[in-house]
Amino acid sequence: MQETDSSQASGHIRRAKLRDFLRARRNGLLPEEVGLVNVERRRTPGLRREEVAALAGVGVSWYTWLEQGRDINVSEGIVHAISDALLLDDCERRYFLRLARLNPTQRASGERRDGEFARMCALVEGWSPNPAYITDRYGRIEFANGSARSLFNLNASGDNCLEKFFTEAHTRAKYPDTEQVARSLVTYFRTQSARFLDDPEFGRMAERLCRTSPKFAELWERHEVDDEYQNVRKFVHPRAGVMVFDRVLMRLPEYSGSVLTVYMAQPGAAAAIRARDTMMVSHS
Repeated sequence: MQETDSSQASGHIRRAKLRDFLRARRNGLLPEEVGLVNVERRRTPGLRREEVAALAGVGVSWYTWLEQGRDINVSEGIVHAISDALLLDDCERRYFLRLARLNPTQRASGERRDGEFARMCALVEGWSPNPAYITDRYGRIEFANGSARSLFNLNASGDNCLEKFFTEAHTRAKYPDTEQVARSLVTYFRTQSARFLDDPEFGRMAERLCRTSPKFAELWERHEVDDEYQNVRKFVHPRAGVMVFDRVLMRLPEYSGSVLTVYMAQPGAAAAIRARDTMMVSHS
């Protein structure tokens, strides 16, 4: 009985996520973007439900039920048709599929083998003087090398990258492009949450951050998703100034959703981190 109740609760949360996502994407589209002639003044922004239904070739009542979060069956073909109507990109389409239970969600893979994790930690340590770290599915540090701990002001384990950014002003000050980083963190976290739909911790973290960070709450309400594996990150170092890194994320599915993040210094930053006195700043 407990499993049934848990499954029902999980299904309710999943359908609520789908409802909010579809509404946000529909409200964010202009009629002319999908080839509709806007000849009348509208009371609300975005497309109407009947317009999305017509573009997707589905019934208005059926689409309304879907957007209301009702428990109805959705085929993969219908998901793709609605995705086309809403002009979803590849990442948004995958997110939609996961919420519709048409893509298998990731689950914990059992106990981690300590030997394998130790080898990954050795790899992270050997990546120095470039920063590298391993996070769990929620963004908590599982292991970080000395360069990462120095540059990002991290503990060896336990710190949560998402929470530090949105709750610590001195952490945000390390990023010259704060707005871009904030959006990137939230869209990635939402995308990650869809991989583990049965894990309530994502919802608890989001609720906690919405209460403590107005900026997080604002971005979370947009229901945007992104799944970036490589990008450029800039950081302000107290002695070296702005340092630029290429950043790559690699999933470690055998570690229950852990992610390995490595940074490769671009030429200017590489020269700075080779000098130990500019990179290895002791924690105060």
